[in-house]
Amino acid sequence: NHSSSKSLMLSLIPLSRVHFQQNITFFFKNISFRIMVSWKGIYFILTLFCGSFFGSIFMLSPFLPLMFINPSWYRWINNRWAMQAAAYIFIHRKWKDDKSHFEDMIDYFCDIREPLQLLIFPEGTDLTENSKARSNDFAEKNGLQKYEYVLHPRTTGFTFVVDQLREGKNLDAVHDITVAYPHNIPQSEKHLLQGDFPMEIHFHVHRYPIDTLPTSKEDLQLWCHKRWEEKEERLRSFYQGEKNFYFTGQSVVPPCKSELRVFVVKLLSILYWTLFSPAMCLLIYLYSLVRWYFIITIVIFVLQERIFGGLEIIELACYRFLHKQPYLNSKKNK
Repeated sequence: NHSSSKSLMLSLIPLSRVHFQQNITFFFKNISFRIMVSWKGIYFILTLFCGSFFGSIFMLSPFLPLMFINPSWYRWINNRWAMQAAAYIFIHRKWKDDKSHFEDMIDYFCDIREPLQLLIFPEGTDLTENSKARSNDFAEKNGLQKYEYVLHPRTTGFTFVVDQLREGKNLDAVHDITVAYPHNIPQSEKHLLQGDFPMEIHFHVHRYPIDTLPTSKEDLQLWCHKRWEEKEERLRSFYQGEKNFYFTGQSVVPPCKSELRVFVVKLLSILYWTLFSPAMCLLIYLYSLVRWYFIITIVIFVLQERIFGGLEIIELACYRFLHKQPYLNSKKNK
């Protein structure tokens, strides 16, 4: 019995150590998880999502009937709020599927004379090891330079958009914008959740008036590739040098603004969007009428997405119906 007790104790000691080590490991994993998730990141994600969600329901939806009366008024009001979700040009990244939608939406904006600011990313994706490898494979097959800081642009969409806007007389310039992060570069929502926001963001902006751009498709493609060669050299100089774009050396507040104005706008924006979502939740909780409005609006948003494909499609259809235009580009078909 004595020996069996000793053997039992000897067998218990290693087991206890294993459980103890597992508990310690689990404990430190929990601590590391808590450290990795920043309250700033959680606040940012929740404010971004809830602000967009509740803003669409309580700020955008009340003006949806204007779409059926006058789409131009509807667009004017939404632009004033910077809520352009109803006319973002959503694509499938397949040109044969996207071309007709691109053409319809651009012709629509040209037809209503909307002062359009269209932001496009010719690379089509962000810079990662996988995307850079694919870009280098493309460069090797086509005898192009391999890039380290940018990806080779996809020029088909770019040239099409420029040609369409130029033909519709709704393009006065192309702004080439290069973005650089001197300290840290957040790559995904995970970094934002950890509170890994960029400490600084530098922008290099070059304006090209439309009359300086080539007119042929082939020359416009070469022009785009040339800009990307310049971006590669610009970013190489930035990251291998003093991490400033050479001609400025520092960030500058535009002359039309002041440090105080920028601070006040930031403060008011933070206060508004921090209070907006909780206030909407409180209204939903307190008033049955608001709850019914909330539920009905969500159902409408879901159904229109399923049936029609998006608010921008409905807006385009309303404009065509009101102006008796089955096709916005009918003039080109005559």
